[in-house]
Amino acid sequence: MKNGRVGMADTTEYRTQIEVLAELWMDYRDDEAFAELFEYADLGFPLSYALDNGVVDSTVHAEKLIESTFDLLLKLLAVEDTGFESLNDLLDTAEQKNQK
Repeated sequence: MKNGRVGMADTTEYRTQIEVLAELWMDYRDDEAFAELFEYADLGFPLSYALDNGVVDSTVHAEKLIESTFDLLLKLLAVEDTGFESLNDLLDTAEQKNQK
């Protein structure tokens, strides 16, 4: 089991998911393209920020919420989780897919 996900060897590491979500929330919180996602996942994004900055410690419940929020982001961007390294990596992949 890698990343807490059974059978998903090439997925984004949990720590990276936290970083991606926290950065997205801080840098794009006023971006209309993500407004509905931020509203729907109103716990996952602030939690990712708190985890990323060491304000809180992760738990099994936090991990599930982060992974769920990250999955929603992937669905919004219409990309598969192939093991992203950063928010820029994820956004670049989504942009390349949309250009095709």
